[in-house]
Amino acid sequence: MQEIIQTLTVVALPVIFAITLHEAAHGYVARALGDNTAFVAGRVSLNPLRHIDPVGTLLVPIAILILSKLSGGPAMLFGWAKPVPVNFGNLRSPKRDMRWVALAGPASNLLMALGWAFLIKFQAALGVREVFFYEMAQAGIVINLVLMALNLLPLPPLDGGRIVFSLLPNRLAWQYGKIEPYGMIIMLALFALNVLPVLMRPLMGLGMRIVQFFIGV
Repeated sequence: MQEIIQTLTVVALPVIFAITLHEAAHGYVARALGDNTAFVAGRVSLNPLRHIDPVGTLLVPIAILILSKLSGGPAMLFGWAKPVPVNFGNLRSPKRDMRWVALAGPASNLLMALGWAFLIKFQAALGVREVFFYEMAQAGIVINLVLMALNLLPLPPLDGGRIVFSLLPNRLAWQYGKIEPYGMIIMLALFALNVLPVLMRPLMGLGMRIVQFFIGV
């Protein structure tokens, strides 16, 4: 139990930042492109309480972490936040602008991964080796790259699905959009079958190469 508490202490802040800025980024870009729905709902905010889903953000990841520690296996943390409400019909160019609103979330996670990596490099440059902070920053990189990779999977209603929808010709896009009601079920099935990490690996590898290119960590 002590090990679980230590792990939660390390990952809590990176998780809160990752989901808060991810969701706020969606709302901010939607507002910039003409839709005030998220702003009116108070979701263009850096207040984590506005974005946390009690089940998806807290209960499910903690349960997975506890089960992985008890079983001695690796933990593939999985969860979600409350989705930011976006009325795509209010966007100045709904189908085109949808991709930018969708891309804003994963892009914010990549920037946060770079930020955590920069902090590691800055700490090293000062000759400081604070283990707790170092582990937290490492967790920040991984958590943000996981969230980026997960959301970029081309499965509606994930951000990657929105991006694919916006790029397809209209007829194909509407056919593709019919998958959305079943998207969460498909994703949970992929997670249960341990296929999700395999699908995410190329995107995580790309994200890590970008971090290494800019920061060298």
